[in-house]
Amino acid sequence: MTKIGVIGAGAVGSAALLSLVVRGSAREIVVLNRGRKRARAVATDLRYGAALSPRVDVHDGDYPDLAGASLVMIAAGINEGTGGATDRKDAAGRLRLLEGNVVIYRDILPRIFKAAREAVILVLTDPPDPLADFVRSFGFEHVLSSGTFLDSLRFRDHLARRLDVAPSSVNADVLGEHGTSEVFVWSSARVSGVPVLAALQQTNRGRSEVQRSEAEVRASIEQEVRYANIAIIEGNQASQFGIGMVAARIAEMVLRDERAVIPIGSYNQRYGVTLSVPSVVGRQGVVQVLEPELSDEERGGLQRSAETLRNAVAHIAARKEA
Repeated sequence: MTKIGVIGAGAVGSAALLSLVVRGSAREIVVLNRGRKRARAVATDLRYGAALSPRVDVHDGDYPDLAGASLVMIAAGINEGTGGATDRKDAAGRLRLLEGNVVIYRDILPRIFKAAREAVILVLTDPPDPLADFVRSFGFEHVLSSGTFLDSLRFRDHLARRLDVAPSSVNADVLGEHGTSEVFVWSSARVSGVPVLAALQQTNRGRSEVQRSEAEVRASIEQEVRYANIAIIEGNQASQFGIGMVAARIAEMVLRDERAVIPIGSYNQRYGVTLSVPSVVGRQGVVQVLEPELSDEERGGLQRSAETLRNAVAHIAARKEA
């Protein structure tokens, strides 16, 4: 029996839970929340509709109930709207939430470790990359950040809209931080092997785009993707459904030992921090990292993104020692 724990039944946690149930990702899902009453209400609401999905036992619980879980998602914490991380001019972006969410994680991580230290931990809370490093510092061996998987899907969506093709036909990645320093890998972005900028020139919709300079097209798409979360929050108070669907898909990769390749966050020895690069995902989390071919510009951007994340982790370490 595949068992998942989800900690945090707020906007992101609830969206992840709904996706898990609808997709039939696991046979048992334990819902935890700081207020058990909310966890019970969310689990009960889902259970009433779960009869329309593959069989699943979804229920509320406490930390000891995580025993035997193959994967634990953490969605608890302060979100961007509440934490004041919605200023497009603020270079810190989601990193502004780090200190407050470290306090929350410091309380829950020892309880998870006691009950399910062998589980794969999937960090959904913002900022997920440095928080994943914080999780590692508690002794967990299998730690994932949701990373830039969602950013990459957003990138593909915006390209697909301009090309008037299905997003599934576009192969394009965003790497590095899930945040403002993320790196768009234009050099390898393809539509069935055709470079996306060349493909834009071949489409009616694309011709109006390429009348602008290539740099303008790239800047426009990057702006839309980089701040997609803020645009969503401005209209709906929380960016939740996309990350919820991504979380369920990652869970399936782990539980089924799929060895699927996606851009996802894990600790990278080369960069000395958790960040996203193309990675093989299986039962133990990331089982192999595939080094991408990058242009000089992209390679420099990835180094700068890693430095941004290292500085964030170092800041938390310094606060802990003080």
